[in-house]
Amino acid sequence: MPLIQLVEVLIVVGVLLWLVNRYIPMQGTIKSILNAVVVIVVVLWILNVSGLFHSVSNIHVGKG
Repeated sequence: MPLIQLVEVLIVVGVLLWLVNRYIPMQGTIKSILNAVVVIVVVLWILNVSGLFHSVSNIHVGKG
């Protein structure tokens, strides 16, 4: 994925998160959880796009 598209996606996600935080009334703890989930998902997505998450996805937990 080209760098321009990556930046565009990050800007869109940031604006959407800002709109949700600004205009949808929610309790503060729910907003914090939502923000944390979005940040974690975006970081995992960036790691996946950059190819760094591929090696982590081969790890299996439990019997196999």
